[in-house]
Amino acid sequence: MTNLTPILSPQIGVGAVVFKDQKVLLVKRSRPPSQGKWSIPGGRLELGETLQVAAEREILEETGVVIRASKPVYTFDVVDRDAAGAIRFHYVIVDLAADYISGDPVANDDALDARWISAHELGALEVSDTTARLLREIYGFNV
Repeated sequence: MTNLTPILSPQIGVGAVVFKDQKVLLVKRSRPPSQGKWSIPGGRLELGETLQVAAEREILEETGVVIRASKPVYTFDVVDRDAAGAIRFHYVIVDLAADYISGDPVANDDALDARWISAHELGALEVSDTTARLLREIYGFNV
């Protein structure tokens, strides 16, 4: 009898960095990674989707906001391990720049909250490390 071990492979995630009236669209995540923290909205790439189509779909599903996604602006890995050091999940996240088209943010899907947040408001919120880094390094926010 052969002992089969499941093959774990990284999952590709996409997010969209969307601005309106000098505020950025963020969601408060209900699930890992970054559960309970404010983050760039997004989700998993589905088979056959381009990064742009996936980002547009995910932002609509998660926030109700319609966007037009363009080029990647930030890429990072999220590797989560259990207490024994075994990998529970590994995501490669690609965040894209996006233009706001229409809609008001409403928390849907796996978001606890969704809203437009100013640079000033960010200091009072618990923002995920990767979102803070992106906003600081790419957009000059003081987070």
